[in-house]
Amino acid sequence: MSERETRSRKNDRLLKYGLIGTVVVALCCFTPILVILLAAVGLSALLGWLDIVLLPALAVFIGITLYALWRRQRTS
Repeated sequence: MSERETRSRKNDRLLKYGLIGTVVVALCCFTPILVILLAAVGLSALLGWLDIVLLPALAVFIGITLYALWRRQRTS
């Protein structure tokens, strides 16, 4: 396997992780999925901390996705 193919596979993997993370965190941020799940298992006291964790996580995953797209464009 050549170095270019290895780099391409790493970029694709990084993009995949970024997109999956962005979708999961966005679903938890903008829909009540996480609120319902936490309430169902009796952890509703943690609901006040969701914004502190989810919004920075969303920013990180969007950043990873943009970085992967930038690397993909640069290597093409």
